[in-house]
Amino acid sequence: MLVIILMASFMFAYDTDVSETSETSETSETSETNDVLGLQQLLEQDTASLKLAAPELIRNFYQLNNYQFAWQQQAKITTLLQAIEQSSQQGLNPQDYYLTSITEQLANRSKLSKAQFDLILTDALIRLSYHQIFGKLSPQDLDANWNMSREFLTDDPVAKLSSILQSTSSLKQFIAENTQSGPFYQGLIAALAKYKKIAAAGGWQAIPAGQTIKPGMQDSRIPAIKAYLQINGDLPTAKIDLTNFDYDKETEAGIKQFQLRHQIEPDGVLGKDSLAQMNVPVEHRIAQIKANLERLRWVKRNVEDEFVLVNIAGYMVYYIKNNDIIWQSKAQVGKNYRKTPVFKDDIKYVTFNPTWTVPPTILRKDVLPKIKQDRNYLTQKDFNVVDHKGKVIDPSTIDWPSVTARNFPYMIRQEPGPQNALGQIKIMFPNTHLVYLHDTPSKRLFDRAERAFSSGCIRVEKPFELVELLLNDKTKWNQQQFDQILQSGKLQNVRLPQTVPVLLLYFTVKPDSNGQVTFYKDIYNRDLPIIDGLKQAVSRLKPIN
Repeated sequence: MLVIILMASFMFAYDTDVSETSETSETSETSETNDVLGLQQLLEQDTASLKLAAPELIRNFYQLNNYQFAWQQQAKITTLLQAIEQSSQQGLNPQDYYLTSITEQLANRSKLSKAQFDLILTDALIRLSYHQIFGKLSPQDLDANWNMSREFLTDDPVAKLSSILQSTSSLKQFIAENTQSGPFYQGLIAALAKYKKIAAAGGWQAIPAGQTIKPGMQDSRIPAIKAYLQINGDLPTAKIDLTNFDYDKETEAGIKQFQLRHQIEPDGVLGKDSLAQMNVPVEHRIAQIKANLERLRWVKRNVEDEFVLVNIAGYMVYYIKNNDIIWQSKAQVGKNYRKTPVFKDDIKYVTFNPTWTVPPTILRKDVLPKIKQDRNYLTQKDFNVVDHKGKVIDPSTIDWPSVTARNFPYMIRQEPGPQNALGQIKIMFPNTHLVYLHDTPSKRLFDRAERAFSSGCIRVEKPFELVELLLNDKTKWNQQQFDQILQSGKLQNVRLPQTVPVLLLYFTVKPDSNGQVTFYKDIYNRDLPIIDGLKQAVSRLKPIN
């Protein structure tokens, strides 16, 4: 993989096409010797003005190959050019990879020397491959919590580049590896193609504001609403009767399907929320899909064959093995002001009948104010005051009016029981965020379409099903055994036979196998920085750690 190549290179800024930033240092060469001298001169004297992506790597590559041109076969150039043109299918911008300069040179409309052309072709391959494998943007720049490393597989990047460019077939194989990255990535590519086709056909018209529309009503906006539903696949394709203003049963079924795809309560009622989602332009839907393709590039080569995935924006938890979802469950995630962080860790153990020690933020903002307001709050919630050795302290001995989160010398612990905030089990992957997966007594909230209710942790609707999969021994760990442990009321930790990776990620688009696309609400407003970043000119390739 070309990402391997970039490990040993020194990444410098580059921001425009070589044809726009460099002076033509050689006229058209007529002999092989002059070609070699022209290439050597450029690499030794002019790499600063060329602003290549990885000048040290490129210089070493050509030096190792005695300054021979790497792109002497037209078939190789054609293969690269096709990959550049097709990069738009993955939500990338072909102009980031010298598309105009390459096509103009091939049409004899450019003043690039043969040496310059060879260099930009090599640089284009590096840029394209880097973006396809790792993404155009740096996730660390957008999220300080990002902790996923992306490692190289070889210590000899120059040799790897040489092997890739050895023949057209090796180049084709390498490009194919960069674009075939699992069903979810391919599903997003298909979704992008679908919405680009919709845009090319004119998209959909905006639907005017007005009163809420309920099943059985008539409204002049119904024909436009039916057209929207048909364009997006929520209604069967058929000729729309522009004279029919009835909100009939067929339209109601389409509306409910649309609502499910947009994280809206599927009640069939067309209120402000539903109309607002219908009025999102097709261009923004395309931009959303591109942003999620970028997110997937950040992680797609950083996942094992088996892992637990939390999609924060989708309020879902998945257990994935070999690219297949073998289990899934609804989830509740952090409120907007207590966002669930994005990071990766390893699940190590589970705790039955857990106690809950109130975290500092919740203690300061929620629990202490409620205790001061009502001293019975501790009893009502099964809270105990404990010191740092776990000894229970009599709350009547504490001068509560003078207590602050800063000077409070104790901890507030909730004992196991039906009111415990963690429910009856928690799934632990110790981390600095104090975030984990757990049960919850707030079961009714899983019926909501939007489920950002927690203080940062992930509440799981069916946690014991997940625990059974994690412990991976049904003869010893099954639902009957779980019931016995719970009935004992005693806290019990059980280590997994082997740790399982868990990824807390944020995707606002999900394709399915039927060609339908679900758009989740951007609850933490994280799409726009990626959308804007993808529009910017390439300015730097950062080293990968």
